[in-house]
Amino acid sequence: VQLVESGGGLVQAGGSLRLSCAASGSTFSMNIMGWYRQAPGKQREWVAAITSGGGSTNYASSVKGRFTIFRDNAKNTMYLQMNSLKPEDTAVYYCNADATGWGVPIFHWGQGTQVTVSS
Repeated sequence: VQLVESGGGLVQAGGSLRLSCAASGSTFSMNIMGWYRQAPGKQREWVAAITSGGGSTNYASSVKGRFTIFRDNAKNTMYLQMNSLKPEDTAVYYCNADATGWGVPIFHWGQGTQVTVSS
Protein backbone atom coordinates (compact mmCIF):
# COMPACT_ATOMS: atom_id res chain seq x y z
CA VAL A 1 0.00 0.00 0.00
CA GLN A 2 1.28 3.45 -0.90
CA LEU A 3 0.14 6.49 1.05
CA VAL A 4 0.45 10.03 -0.27
CA GLU A 5 -0.29 12.97 1.99
CA SER A 6 -1.07 16.46 0.71
CA GLY A 7 -2.70 19.71 1.72
CA GLY A 8 -0.16 21.10 4.14
CA GLY A 9 1.05 24.67 4.13
CA LEU A 10 1.66 27.81 6.11
CA VAL A 11 -1.25 29.24 8.05
CA GLN A 12 -1.72 31.78 10.81
CA ALA A 13 -2.83 30.73 14.26
CA GLY A 14 -6.59 30.33 14.33
CA GLY A 15 -6.71 29.33 10.70
CA SER A 16 -7.73 26.08 9.02
CA LEU A 17 -6.27 23.48 6.70
CA ARG A 18 -7.57 20.26 5.21
CA LEU A 19 -5.13 17.41 4.70
CA SER A 20 -5.68 14.52 2.31
CA CYS A 21 -4.29 11.00 2.30
CA ALA A 22 -4.57 9.08 -0.95
CA ALA A 23 -4.05 5.34 -0.69
CA SER A 24 -3.31 2.85 -3.40
CA GLY A 25 -4.52 -0.73 -3.34
CA SER A 26 -7.85 -2.41 -2.80
CA THR A 27 -7.63 -2.83 0.98
CA PHE A 28 -8.11 0.81 1.98
CA SER A 29 -11.78 0.41 2.81
CA MET A 30 -11.00 -2.51 5.12
CA ASN A 31 -8.47 -0.66 7.29
CA ILE A 32 -8.77 1.54 10.28
CA MET A 33 -6.83 4.62 9.22
CA GLY A 34 -5.03 7.21 11.26
CA TRP A 35 -3.21 10.52 11.16
CA TYR A 36 0.10 11.06 12.92
CA ARG A 37 2.46 13.99 13.20
CA GLN A 38 6.07 14.70 14.03
CA ALA A 39 7.23 18.06 15.25
CA PRO A 40 10.88 19.12 14.99
CA GLY A 41 12.97 17.38 17.62
CA LYS A 42 10.07 15.26 18.85
CA GLN A 43 8.87 11.72 18.35
CA ARG A 44 6.04 10.98 15.97
CA GLU A 45 2.71 11.04 17.75
CA TRP A 46 -0.74 9.77 16.95
CA VAL A 47 -3.39 12.39 16.18
CA ALA A 48 -6.64 10.68 15.15
CA ALA A 49 -8.12 7.49 13.77
CA ILE A 50 -11.25 6.40 11.94
CA THR A 51 -12.81 2.98 11.53
CA SER A 52 -12.99 1.28 8.17
CA GLY A 53 -16.56 2.37 7.52
CA GLY A 54 -16.08 5.81 8.98
CA GLY A 55 -18.64 5.36 11.73
CA SER A 56 -16.33 5.85 14.68
CA THR A 57 -13.43 8.19 15.34
CA ASN A 58 -10.81 8.71 18.06
CA TYR A 59 -8.72 11.79 18.76
CA ALA A 60 -5.71 12.72 20.81
CA SER A 61 -6.68 15.08 23.59
CA SER A 62 -4.50 17.82 22.11
CA VAL A 63 -6.64 18.05 18.96
CA LYS A 64 -10.08 16.93 20.12
CA GLY A 65 -12.71 19.50 19.27
CA ARG A 66 -10.49 21.22 16.70
CA PHE A 67 -9.66 18.45 14.21
CA THR A 68 -12.06 16.18 12.32
CA ILE A 69 -11.04 12.97 10.59
CA PHE A 70 -13.19 11.54 7.80
CA ARG A 71 -12.82 9.32 4.77
CA ASP A 72 -14.24 8.57 1.35
CA ASN A 73 -13.75 4.89 0.61
CA ALA A 74 -14.98 5.29 -2.95
CA LYS A 75 -12.01 7.56 -3.57
CA ASN A 76 -9.53 5.64 -1.37
CA THR A 77 -8.92 8.91 0.43
CA MET A 78 -8.88 10.04 4.03
CA TYR A 79 -8.96 13.62 5.27
CA LEU A 80 -8.10 15.67 8.31
CA GLN A 81 -9.92 18.96 8.72
CA MET A 82 -7.90 21.12 11.07
CA ASN A 83 -9.52 24.21 12.57
CA SER A 84 -8.39 26.68 15.22
CA LEU A 85 -4.79 25.81 14.48
CA LYS A 86 -2.13 26.60 17.05
CA PRO A 87 1.63 27.05 16.67
CA GLU A 88 2.09 23.78 18.55
CA ASP A 89 0.30 21.98 15.70
CA THR A 90 3.33 22.69 13.51
CA ALA A 91 4.64 19.33 12.32
CA VAL A 92 4.95 16.98 9.40
CA TYR A 93 1.67 15.08 9.18
CA TYR A 94 1.49 11.47 8.05
CA CYS A 95 -1.27 8.99 7.43
CA ASN A 96 -1.16 5.24 7.93
CA ALA A 97 -3.36 2.27 8.58
CA ASP A 98 -3.91 1.79 12.29
CA ALA A 99 -4.01 -1.65 13.89
CA THR A 100 -6.04 -0.64 16.93
CA GLY A 101 -7.52 2.80 16.28
CA TRP A 102 -5.27 4.30 18.95
CA GLY A 103 -1.99 4.76 17.11
CA VAL A 104 -0.40 1.50 16.05
CA PRO A 105 0.78 2.09 12.47
CA ILE A 106 0.91 -0.78 10.01
CA PHE A 107 2.51 0.26 6.73
CA HIS A 108 5.63 2.08 5.70
CA TRP A 109 5.44 5.83 6.07
CA GLY A 110 4.87 8.17 3.15
CA GLN A 111 6.65 11.48 2.71
CA GLY A 112 4.20 13.40 4.87
CA THR A 113 2.96 16.94 4.42
CA GLN A 114 4.33 19.94 6.31
CA VAL A 115 1.98 22.07 8.36
CA THR A 116 3.38 25.30 9.76
CA VAL A 117 1.28 27.51 12.02
CA SER A 118 2.59 30.98 12.66
CA SER A 119 1.75 32.95 15.77
